[in-house]
Amino acid sequence: MKRPVSLIILLLVSVLIAACGGQQTVTPTTAPTGATAAPARPTEADCPKPEVLCVGLVTDVGEIDDKSFNQSAWEGVKRAEAELGAIVNYVETKDAKDYDANIALFTEKGYDVIVTVGFALGEATAKAAAENPNVKFIGVDQFQATEIPNVAGLIFAEDKAGFLAGVLAAEMSKSNKIAAVLGTNLVPPVVAFKEGYENGAKYVKPDIQVISTYHPGGLDTAFTDPKWGADQAKLAIDQGADVIFGAGGKTGNGALIETAANQGVYCIGVDTDQWETVPEARPCLISSAMKLITPGVFDLIKKAQEGAFPSGNYVGEVGLAPFHDFDAQIPAEVKAKIAEIDKGLRDGSISTGYTP
Repeated sequence: MKRPVSLIILLLVSVLIAACGGQQTVTPTTAPTGATAAPARPTEADCPKPEVLCVGLVTDVGEIDDKSFNQSAWEGVKRAEAELGAIVNYVETKDAKDYDANIALFTEKGYDVIVTVGFALGEATAKAAAENPNVKFIGVDQFQATEIPNVAGLIFAEDKAGFLAGVLAAEMSKSNKIAAVLGTNLVPPVVAFKEGYENGAKYVKPDIQVISTYHPGGLDTAFTDPKWGADQAKLAIDQGADVIFGAGGKTGNGALIETAANQGVYCIGVDTDQWETVPEARPCLISSAMKLITPGVFDLIKKAQEGAFPSGNYVGEVGLAPFHDFDAQIPAEVKAKIAEIDKGLRDGSISTGYTP
């Protein structure tokens, strides 16, 4: 009688087991009893837990990738994700009437820190802070006239950054005429940039001509109008300006990109190092008047996590961005003059002439 092959194999295995003393080695396919699986990454649902740091960001009217103000603040929040293990999220504001509701999207989910970006969110931030005393609020560009225990206003000396940009513009101008294309004058930091720029230029060249133009719209349009920015830059260039300072979110970016299309004309960016964020402007971009928003936001989030969160106003750093590909075109004496003036601005021996 012919036995099935499977039966023959089973008999052979039995013989081998017996020859080995009846012991059989088995490789487990699951973790041994008592082993601990790796903990799951926290999610937004874990935000009410004290050991989980959750950070939300609310933009002003504008987009998170504006290559300027909102984006710089968001990069500070993302740094908290990378270095502090925070859960992070953002909401883009489409209409100013949504400020309160957008902040509430984070307070209702138990977020620990909420970053609100822009001067216009100041009132909504103060209101939310009063209603949520256990939440820390970082108000970017929100001067705190009255101290609220759980609000830190991240502010900057924009007039000093603008002053340095004006010095650079005046020194690099051959026509003795420069320009600034700006967001609305309803926002004090924009006014500070403009006044600093003009006064810095005149500090080194008292007879220089400066064409400064504010966007005529309100907060809902002044920073999101690149076509208007481009038109104003072209108009200034047609009038002989050979250095253009673009300070107004996407509106200012439009001015930079338009300037880049005109050979022999320089441009200066704002808020962040726009060499990195607006590569289309590189043909003209000699520097940017920076507010170091990213490290400022991150530092305050870290202080909140450590239990050392400050209230009132927290002053961030400002300065000029590197000259990048234009470094060789900036004369050594101009670099030395900028460094000397920067030192004077920091120690108070030089005034920008700007009064808030």
